[in-house]
Amino acid sequence: MSLPNDPAILLSVVNTRLRDRYDDLDTLCEEADIAREELCSRLERLGYRYDTRTNQFR
Repeated sequence: MSLPNDPAILLSVVNTRLRDRYDDLDTLCEEADIAREELCSRLERLGYRYDTRTNQFR
């Protein structure tokens, strides 16, 4: 699975997939073949952090 490069679109795609398909970020990262740290870093540049309680970037 490929993830978009545009940060705003990436946020939308990741949160949608977390809501609709994945129970946690680790599973999404494994399926997308991306390091959790890399994904989190990309989204933190926009001011978003992963919230395990809600299973989304907020």
